Amino acid sequence: MSSGQKSAHDQAVQGMFGGIAKFYDFLNHLLSFGVDYYWRSELAKTIPQEARLVLDLASGTLDVPLAIRRKNPHILVPALDFCHPMLKLGLPKLKGDNQKLILPAVADAKHLPLKDNSIDCLTIAFGIRNIIPRSESFAEMLRVLKPGGKACILEFGSGQELIWFGLYNFYLHHILPIIGKALAKDKAAYTYLSKTITAFPPAQEFEAEMQAAGFVNTSYRKLTSGITCLHIGHKA
Repeated sequence: MSSGQKSAHDQAVQGMFGGIAKFYDFLNHLLSFGVDYYWRSELAKTIPQEARLVLDLASGTLDVPLAIRRKNPHILVPALDFCHPMLKLGLPKLKGDNQKLILPAVADAKHLPLKDNSIDCLTIAFGIRNIIPRSESFAEMLRVLKPGGKACILEFGSGQELIWFGLYNFYLHHILPIIGKALAKDKAAYTYLSKTITAFPPAQEFEAEMQAAGFVNTSYRKLTSGITCLHIGHKA
């Protein structure tokens, strides 16, 4: 499939996120009880001090690029997402130097509009599970990273693992879709969210995927009892 064509899955995901864009930030904070701020802060801490150009993928409403620049004010952040309504809603957040040093653009994580060996570090938060096949995105990450460059991937922990004695899993499958329907008027989108978290591989399996794709010196750290997991990999 050429870069100009979208799969049925990509079109469905793009349309779904476009439909819930105006509720996205509010529901992120509500459904995580505000812990999402901490998760993004932990992601930003993993960026090497010497990095100057950090690519953020699945940037959504630009909360991750802003978290990156709060921790690393010297960094330039291309912020890419394939859902234009999400990026558009994030633009008013860009004030001062962030207007010049965060660069939002519409792009597909499987077809990055960047040169080989051009990025010091990259991040992606809560986006990798929406990409099919992940192998194509991994290949692009490795292509654009400089030798020794670092990939920092923040994602929900697998719903296949019991968290908080199953309370989190119950919340994920039964409460989350109801709240999504009540507030965003879109139960299907939040049912999709719970299904993708359940289908996502456990941390050790995902690390093996990264290794198979070519990442080296991989590691992961579970946050908030494993509700999220921060994966790290490097380009050789």
